[in-house]
Amino acid sequence: MKTLFILMALFYFWDCSFGCDTGFRLDWDFPGSDIKILFSPDAQHCQLLCTQEAACLFWAFIGPNCMVDNRHYNCFLKATPSGKPEQQNPKQGTTAGYSLKSCNPLPTPSLSKVYEDVNFPGADYRAFFTVDYKACQEACTDDPFCQFFSFLNEKYGNTNYRYKCYLKYSWSVPRTPSVIASADRISGFSRELQIIPSSQTECQRTLFLNTDFPGSDLEDHPAASPELCQVLCSAHPLCSYFSFVSNNSFCYLKKNLNQMVPKYVSGITSGLPSRSCPLRNVRNPFSPNHVTVYEGVDFPYSDLRSLSLDNAESCENACTSDPNCQFYTYVTSSLVCYLKRVITMPAPPKVNNLANVVSGFTLRNSFL
Repeated sequence: MKTLFILMALFYFWDCSFGCDTGFRLDWDFPGSDIKILFSPDAQHCQLLCTQEAACLFWAFIGPNCMVDNRHYNCFLKATPSGKPEQQNPKQGTTAGYSLKSCNPLPTPSLSKVYEDVNFPGADYRAFFTVDYKACQEACTDDPFCQFFSFLNEKYGNTNYRYKCYLKYSWSVPRTPSVIASADRISGFSRELQIIPSSQTECQRTLFLNTDFPGSDLEDHPAASPELCQVLCSAHPLCSYFSFVSNNSFCYLKKNLNQMVPKYVSGITSGLPSRSCPLRNVRNPFSPNHVTVYEGVDFPYSDLRSLSLDNAESCENACTSDPNCQFYTYVTSSLVCYLKRVITMPAPPKVNNLANVVSGFTLRNSFL
């Protein structure tokens, strides 16, 4: 009987391995073929991570009740050239499934569930005391920086920290994995995202040419311009100011509330976040309505798919019309357009069990 069940399951999985497949395979695993391992509080969140990861085609999630594998809350993102798992087998406490990229329209996600006795450690940027986890989640939803939270309830072991709410951050704007100068490349972002600040808008903050603000580094990321570096600083709740190095296209976010010491350095542009700009975009509150095209710039990696098109404008249009695409690179020598994306949904850096802690996500649901 067990053999018959496995054969029937294999037939079902083979039949559903292409197209829009939203189902969960309970107590089932797709071993191997891992491209990335992240943390998730449940299988639904893991499925959404796979949907946002450009290369991911299917996934497996090890739940907290798994008795045969102690890698609890691990979300394994997977891919194969064929698009389907090379191996499948039963596994207690594990859930498997497929990316939702092929679904049209994309299913409306919901991360309203909260997780009791579950902690999202790390990524804190603000903490305060409040009455219960509902108030903590409301505060997270009202704060445009907050992506997820953890709340220590009235039974938490250390009485000094009971009723404490921790608001936490993960990137909600797409960050290009790399930026490389290349003469036959033209790159840019989906107009639907509208993340590039306009030099013509009144809320544009002053940029300090040939100026470095040394030290106090918070994070560093590839960026195509000082303006995009400013967007990254504006989107991070702990960024005080930034410096952009033009010769390697890197953006250095800085954290220092006490002082900002300028230093003349050729080829470096520094500036301040532009959080005082009016909110103009529901999907991304840090974005005014303007898009910049970068000629001679390649955004390598994170490819969703490629297609042959006559010009870069058509490539930008293709990215804008594809709900999965965030940015693109067009190769003028081969007339090939590469559509790309990275994960921008709330993603805790770690998930573990901790008694009398309640964790959850913002209710804004604007991350897909």
